[in-house]
Amino acid sequence: MDGRKFIRSFGYAYCGIVTACKEQNFKSHILSAVIVLIAGYLTGLSRIEWCIVLILIALMFALEMMNTAIERVVDLASPNIHPLAEQAKDIAAGGVLVFAVFSAIIGLLIFLPKWF
Repeated sequence: MDGRKFIRSFGYAYCGIVTACKEQNFKSHILSAVIVLIAGYLTGLSRIEWCIVLILIALMFALEMMNTAIERVVDLASPNIHPLAEQAKDIAAGGVLVFAVFSAIIGLLIFLPKWF
């Protein structure tokens, strides 16, 4: 394994993160994560609860980045509107929505008992 290529790959990954952070949907996930982190701090979550919350946040970011990557590749491969291209993008976005809904449910299961 070439060490320079390995180190360079971190630079590419960093560029990908920076690019994702400019996306509107990713910004909304960042805002949501900040709100959840503040609420978790103020609520006094246990170590296990923090682990769950942090895993959900990390997975949400990663899934949104994968969705964005899929959208970009589909746009590149199919610059004209095509039903299959539209379906691919919709399915990827749907995956993000499913994970967001279940993350919110898990968040409610963690936070609500501590608040009421």
